[in-house]
Amino acid sequence: MGITPAELSLRYPVLYHMASYGSWPSIQEHGLLSTLELLNLYEVPEPRRTELLTSQRKESVRLVHPVHGAATLRDQKPLSERSLERCLTDCDAATWYGTLNQRVFFWLDRERLMTLMSAAEYSGKLHTVIQADTAELMRRHSERIELAHMNTGNTRPFAHPRGRSTFKRMADYPYELRRRLPDYSAVVELTVTDGVLDLSDFVFKVEHAAEVDGRYKAPEVLFERR
Repeated sequence: MGITPAELSLRYPVLYHMASYGSWPSIQEHGLLSTLELLNLYEVPEPRRTELLTSQRKESVRLVHPVHGAATLRDQKPLSERSLERCLTDCDAATWYGTLNQRVFFWLDRERLMTLMSAAEYSGKLHTVIQADTAELMRRHSERIELAHMNTGNTRPFAHPRGRSTFKRMADYPYELRRRLPDYSAVVELTVTDGVLDLSDFVFKVEHAAEVDGRYKAPEVLFERR
């Protein structure tokens, strides 16, 4: 059982995060924040706050603040609430949305990034794609990292069973059972609770990118560490 930060960093040296188009300046200023922490920062009042935390976002939501400017909460279109209710093992849908909204998510494999970018809702659209140093994230934030063996924000084409135990600390992750699987499947998601305030310190590259006809297209590089 378990995988060490060193093992994880060796197998997956680069982490990928797909953010809303144009979000890099805000991430530089505030860090990469979970939905919960963005709602705190933007002082979103009740009942809107609870609604955003405990129900599906069928469209992206734009937040505006007189000091912090604008930010976007990405939609959750890959989730079907009807399918989600059938596959949850130990909580209801509202609790699951709350669990997702407490975290920021990284893909560990570029193919997973491409799969998300090529989804019908996102294909051909520009996104802000961030590549970050896995080893440095491990060094700074390992105590808040949990892993998942599946895409926890998707119920298509199959709604695989999931629950509160789906997210596991690195020491508890069943890596020994999965380590011989391809990179695409051995570890699927890396999550950090609350967010990564200092992400810009260890980013390799930031691009405006899109999936076009099955290929990764990046017409604009916003940052590249040399």
